[in-house]
Amino acid sequence: MNFYAIKAIYLKEMARTGRTIMQSIASPVISTSLYFVVFGAAIGSRMGNIDGISYGAFIIPGLIMLSLLNESISNAAFGIYMPKFTGTIYEVLSAPVSYIEILIGYVGAAASKSVALGILIILTASIFVDYEIEHPVYMFGFLVLTALTFSLFGFILGIWADSFEKLQIVPMMIVTPLTFLGGSFYSINMLPPVWQKLTLFNPVVYLISGFRWSFYGVADVAIGVSLGMVFLFMLICLSTIWWIFKTGYRLKS
Repeated sequence: MNFYAIKAIYLKEMARTGRTIMQSIASPVISTSLYFVVFGAAIGSRMGNIDGISYGAFIIPGLIMLSLLNESISNAAFGIYMPKFTGTIYEVLSAPVSYIEILIGYVGAAASKSVALGILIILTASIFVDYEIEHPVYMFGFLVLTALTFSLFGFILGIWADSFEKLQIVPMMIVTPLTFLGGSFYSINMLPPVWQKLTLFNPVVYLISGFRWSFYGVADVAIGVSLGMVFLFMLICLSTIWWIFKTGYRLKS
């Protein structure tokens, strides 16, 4: 394992965050804070509890997931897309660095940035809403696992995309709507029976449900099922990346 190569890629990607701190850190935190103000403090104070939890506290896990998923995908996608766009990817591919080391460097940096952002949002939420984390170790583990999984997905997206428009279309047109419909602002048990069954086809439901369990010990889906779905999606992403490097899909042409 070439740790020097991994370190070089990792630090290069982390340095990019410092140059775009307003976009990569400040903007998501401010946007999420506005949700806490509007839905947590203003509207939440006029709504009843959900599963024994105040509405402002109930939406915290969903809002964190909304930012975490989008930032994980964007960080990893831009990280690998820019070398493709500028042509420097060929220098990386021709260097004595394995595909695994390239993957660890890019995805590790993207996941690190997303985890840091998630923790920052959790701390920011305490300013607007009172809450407690019932299972902090599990919460952090689930945060890291989700960031890694969707950074892998973002890495795939960055390789697939051949324009800046394609980099944005998946987070904006697919991930964000699925997050809003995945129980960010409500429990799926509040839906009619037919819609409850249809909602289970939304993979983000399992992420939000599992993350909410780590905060309050309540979930719409069994915690084991949530973990299983995350690992399944990670396995699919890893298999896809293995195929990409094996065939050179949009890397060698």
